[in-house]
Amino acid sequence: MTILITSSLESLTSAATLTSAASPASPASPASPAPPASPVFQAPGLELFDFPPLWAGAPYWLTKPILMAVLAAALVCGVCWAAFANPKMVPRGLQNVVELGYVFVRDQAARPFLGKDADRWMGLLLSVFFLVWIWNLMGVVPLAQIPVSSFLAFPAVIAVSVYVLKIYLGVTRHGVAGYLRGLIPRGLPVLAYVLVIPLELLYTFVNSLFAHMLRLAANMFAGHLILAFFSMVGFWFVFENPTALGVPVGVAGVLMAIVITALEMFVQFLQAFLFTLLTAMFIGTALNPDH
Repeated sequence: MTILITSSLESLTSAATLTSAASPASPASPASPAPPASPVFQAPGLELFDFPPLWAGAPYWLTKPILMAVLAAALVCGVCWAAFANPKMVPRGLQNVVELGYVFVRDQAARPFLGKDADRWMGLLLSVFFLVWIWNLMGVVPLAQIPVSSFLAFPAVIAVSVYVLKIYLGVTRHGVAGYLRGLIPRGLPVLAYVLVIPLELLYTFVNSLFAHMLRLAANMFAGHLILAFFSMVGFWFVFENPTALGVPVGVAGVLMAIVITALEMFVQFLQAFLFTLLTAMFIGTALNPDH
C-alpha cells in the first residue's frame, strides 16, 4: 500500500512538471498593492528604561539617569547650603521650608529608632530623604520624566552603604558576639530558637539589604510604567488614531493619567520616607540591638 501511494505521488509530480514545461509562460500579472496595515496600539514596556549614552562616543554608562542623579545630589547640597549657611534664630524663606523637612525626618524617623542619638545622625537621614525624594519626583518633572530610583543601582548604592554602616556600628560597639546575641530575642522556649536564630540572622544579613533597596526600586518602576501606559492610551486614541469609539477611551486615559500622577507623587514622597525610616531603623538596631 505504501509503495502504491508513493508511486502515485511521483506520477502526479511528473505530470505537473511536464504540464508546466509545455504550457507557454503567461505574462506576469502586476502585483496588486498590499492593503495598508492598520495601526495597532503598542503598550509601553521595558524600552522606557533603556537609555543610550548622552552623545555619540560618550561612555556607555553616561546616560540620562546618571546625569539626573548627579543633578539631584547637587540640588540637595545647594538647597541645604543656602538654607543653613547663615541660619537665623527665626527661620524664614528657604530655611523655614527645609527646617520643616528636618523636623519631619527627626520626629518621624530618627527619634523613634535612634532616641538620644537622633541628632547625631540627622545629617545622613535628611540627605537620604531629600535625595531619594528628588530622585522619585523626577518621574513627573517635564523633560526628565523618569524616576531615577526606578533603576535598582541607585537605591542599591545607598542601601549597601547603610548595610555596611549597620554591621560596622554593631560590631565596633558590641563586639561580634555581643552584636549577634543582641539580634536574638530572649525569653523564648528552647526549641523555638532552632527556628528563630536562622530567621533572625537571615533577615539581618540578607533580607534587610534587599528589602531596603527593592521596595523603593520596584514601586518607582511599577508606578512609572502604569503612568506611561495611561498617558500613551490618551495620546494614541485622541491624537494618533482618533476614532468614534477610540476618543472616549483616550479621554478616559488622560483622566486616569492625571489621577495616577497625583497618586504617584504621594507614593514618591511615601517611598522616600520609608527608605529613610528603614535607614534609621537599621542604624538604631545596630547601636541598640536589644531594642
